[in-house]
Amino acid sequence: MIKTTDGAGGAGHPAPYDDIRPATRADVARVKEVTDAAYGHYVQRIGVVPAPMEDDHAANVAAGRVFVTGDPVVGVLVLVPKADHLFLDSMAVHPDAAGSGLGRRLLGYVEAHARGLGLPEVRLYTNAKMWENRRMYPRFGYELVERRVDGPYDRFHYRKELPPRP
Repeated sequence: MIKTTDGAGGAGHPAPYDDIRPATRADVARVKEVTDAAYGHYVQRIGVVPAPMEDDHAANVAAGRVFVTGDPVVGVLVLVPKADHLFLDSMAVHPDAAGSGLGRRLLGYVEAHARGLGLPEVRLYTNAKMWENRRMYPRFGYELVERRVDGPYDRFHYRKELPPRP
C-alpha cells in the first residue's frame, strides 16, 4: 500500500519514498542477492569482483547504512553520512526491476536523505568500465570530480551539490 502525505507528494498524492526503508537483519540475505545480481555481470568486464559484492552486508545493515525497497527486496542503497556530504557507497537494482524507474527513485531518495541530514551534497564513485553508470550520473546532475585508481579499482568520482530546501 502506498501512503499519502501532505509533504513531498502533496495532499492526497503518493509520498515518493514511503516504500524505501532501513534494512533489518532479516533483509541481509536478500541484500546480498540483489547486490550480487546487480553487479555480478561486471566481474568479467572489469576483471575484479566489484567492491559492493565483497561488502559485509550484515555489518552495514547493523550500522544503519542500508536502505531497501520491494517485497521481496529489489533495490538496495548503502549510504554513509560524512561531516560535509552523504556518500552513496552502493546502489543496486535487481535485474528483474531494470527499466522500471527504480534507479531514478533511489537516487531521489539519496538526495532527500542527504537534505534530511542537513548535508549539502552527495558523493559517489563508479568503476571506469561501468560505462552505463558513467552515462547515467551526469544525466541526474552529478559532476565528474576526478578519476582515481584505488587498488584494483579504476574509479570515476562524482558529486552533486544539493540546492537548499525551498
